[in-house]
Order: sequence, then C-alpha cells, then structure tokens
Amino acid sequence: MGKDKKKINNGILLAILIFGCFLSTLNQTLLNIALSNLMDVFHVTATTVQWISTGFMLVNGILIPITAYLMKRFTTRQLFLSAMLFLLIGSIICAVAPNFSVLLAGRMIQAAGAGIIMPLMMSVVLTIFPVEKRGSAMGLLGLAIIFAPAIGPTLSGFVIQYHSWRWLFIGLIPLVLIVILLAYKYLVNVSETSKSKLDVVSVLLSTFGFGFILYGFSSAGSRGWDDLFVILTLVIGIVVTALFCIRQMKSDDPLLNLSVFKHKVFTLTSVINVLITMMMYADMILLPIYLQKGRGFTAFDAGLLLLPGALVNAFMSPVTGKLYDRFGAKPLFIIGLLFIIPSMWAVTDLSVTTTYMFLMIRTICLRIGLSFITMPLNTAGLNALPKQLGMHGSAVNNTVRQIAGAIGTAVVITIYTAQATSHAATVMHSNPSTTPELLKTLASILGASDAYYFMMILAVIALVITLFMPKKKKSTMQEQA
Repeated sequence: MGKDKKKINNGILLAILIFGCFLSTLNQTLLNIALSNLMDVFHVTATTVQWISTGFMLVNGILIPITAYLMKRFTTRQLFLSAMLFLLIGSIICAVAPNFSVLLAGRMIQAAGAGIIMPLMMSVVLTIFPVEKRGSAMGLLGLAIIFAPAIGPTLSGFVIQYHSWRWLFIGLIPLVLIVILLAYKYLVNVSETSKSKLDVVSVLLSTFGFGFILYGFSSAGSRGWDDLFVILTLVIGIVVTALFCIRQMKSDDPLLNLSVFKHKVFTLTSVINVLITMMMYADMILLPIYLQKGRGFTAFDAGLLLLPGALVNAFMSPVTGKLYDRFGAKPLFIIGLLFIIPSMWAVTDLSVTTTYMFLMIRTICLRIGLSFITMPLNTAGLNALPKQLGMHGSAVNNTVRQIAGAIGTAVVITIYTAQATSHAATVMHSNPSTTPELLKTLASILGASDAYYFMMILAVIALVITLFMPKKKKSTMQEQA
C-alpha cells in the first residue's frame, strides 16, 4: 500500500513541478513580442526596453549559483512555494505598473522565482527517479521547457493585438495561484536539509561581477563601445568575476564548483552552449523587432511566424534524445549547425520585400537545427562528469546559459541599434528627402541584417569547436547496450 502511495506522489510531484516550470519559462519569453509595443507605451528606446529580457536573465543568472546552497538549507516544498510566491507578487506588480521602472522591478521579482525553479526541478528529478527513468522524466521537462517559450510569443501577440499588454500578467495570476494551492496540498519534501553556511562574499562577487559585465554590454548600445563608462563597467565586471572564480577554486565548499571545467567534454559543450544560447535568445528578440518596427507587422503576426518552428523544436526534443543515446553528441551537433548556419545566412540581407513565408521556413530550419543541439548538449556535458559533480555541473550549466543569453541579447541589440543609427545617417546623406517613417523602417531592416551577420559568424565558430569534440567511444556503446 505504502509503495502505491509513493508512486502516485511521484506523478503528482512531477506534474506540479512541470506546471510551475511551464509558467516560469512562459513568463520569460512572454514579453519578447511586446517589446516594440512597450517602447511606444513608455516612450523608451530599444536599448532600454531590452532590459526587460536582460534584467530577467541577469537575476536568474545570479540566483542559480545560490540555489545549490538554498537546496541544502531549505526543503523542496519551502523553495518551490517561495519561488511561486515571487512569481505571483512580480506578476501583480507588472500588471499594475504605472511606468517602465515599476514594470522592470516587477520583472526582477518574477525572475527571482524563475531562477530558483529550474535547478530545483533538475535536482528533484535526480533525487526521485532511478537512473534508467531519468531520461524520460527529463524528456517531459524538456517538453515544458521548450514548449512554453514556443507558444509564448503567439499567445502574447494575440493578447497585445486584441487587449492590453497588462493582460499578459493578469492572465498569469490565477494560474500561479492554482500551482501554489496544488503545491501546498500535494508537494512533499524529497531532500534532506542541512545547516550549511552561505558564502556571502562569493554571492556579492558573483552578483557584482556578472551585473557589471551585463550592464556594460547593454549600455554599449546607447553610449557606444568607446565610451569611458562602458569600458570601466566591463573592466570592473571582468576583474570582480575573476576574483569570484579564484575564490571558488580555493574554497572547500564553493558556491559554484568550477572543477567541472577540468573535464574536456564538459568545457567544450559549455563553450558551444554559450554560442548557441546567444544566437537563440538574440533571434527570439531581433526577429519580432524587425517584423514590427521594420515591416509594420502586428504583434500577433510576429508571434504566429515563430510558432511552427517552435512546435517543431518541442516535438523534435524527445526524438533527438533517442538519437543522442544511439550516436553520441558529435554527429548531432554537426547536423544541427548545418541547419543553423544557412538559416542565419538567409536573413543577412533582409529587405522591405522579404516574404513572410520565407521567414517562416527559415525559422523552422533554425529550430530544427537547435533541437539537434539544445537537449543533447546538456546531456553530453553532464554525462562527462563523475556522479558527485552532477549537481554542480547542472548549476554551472544553467548559470553559463543564463549569462550567455543575457550577454547575447545585449550584444545583438547593441549591434542592431548602433548599425541602425549609422545606416540612418548614410541614407539621410545620400537621399536627404527621405521621410522620417521610411528612414526608421530602412534603418531598422539594415540594422537587423547586420546583427544576423554577427550571429552567423557565431554559428561558424560553434561548428569549428564541435570538430574538436571526441567521437562516441565503441566501448561506451557496448556498455549501454
């Protein structure tokens, strides 16, 4: 009898966690389509408005290393409920935000919740599922993690076109409440807690280090790369982050265990992860801006354009998982990048006449490429580590990914803004009679094309690094068989 009860609990536990994770991931991409709408509502520039995304990822990136400590210190139930409460409070603040600063503050509070949930879920799966069932459990999580950002843009495009952007948050509130009530009733604790000490200095170093680096990257858009403030911020950020890394290496109980980088495969997959994440997040922000600012499409149209590719990505996820088990990571990465490079090249010469269908097919190709890489990339990296480093590997992985996403977004928007400004000047110079509307449109389209050139170069670099990945060994194939 006791055994049955445990079984049911696993199912319910996973369902509640997936629902919570779905909402927090959905929330992360919900506003990408709304950015150009918010630029008009609050009268802010592209460099300011992208903080809604960058700020969210930054808080996430800062919190993920601390989660390892939080998981030792508090129960699963306490952490999950606090994460959902942050999400709820943040959503309420965003829903009533009178100005951009309040909206951003609400987003940061939401991000605090989202930052805790991801690593918490991974560790719960590692705790409650035996090794042979982890793959399928992770597959389900993967579906939630990939499917949520997939429907986010279409959903928010629909809401913005027919209602106010505030409904994006008002709609979240009852759903988060349901998760809180379910978790309160059914969620059990799966981990033991211990009185471990928090290394406050490390927390401060990681917060300021990552914070300054990101702030420097995203200020470069409006101030230019040669601005003293930007250079100083970046230098301080890099120095503080270096101090953080040195402290982690010397510590007996580090916040982020950096010894995972001694494993070659983990290091290679981390570098590829950085490049892929930068491209993925940047594309999710840049394409809607081009469609809405450059081409005058509605938010709903822009969201619909991203939907087929994202659905393909979500449903390919379990398939590429199986392929990974059979062939290892290297062939999958190469196939994936051979899809990604042409799909980045295809949008390096965007114009006023680029068709909707062309962009949709291009986005589907990009997503097929990404699905060959995203999940297998994490699995390959974590599989290369000895068992005791698994959880640390996961924390390092998530941190690297969030920070890469935030830097990628900031850099791409910076390139887009800088290039759009210089193109506008060139167009004005060669044809002074251009109307302001047309000027804005042309500058936006040319700026987006240049930013995609940069992303294509990143994809080529990723392909070169992939060639250094070791092949799957015959012996490990036989062991698995």
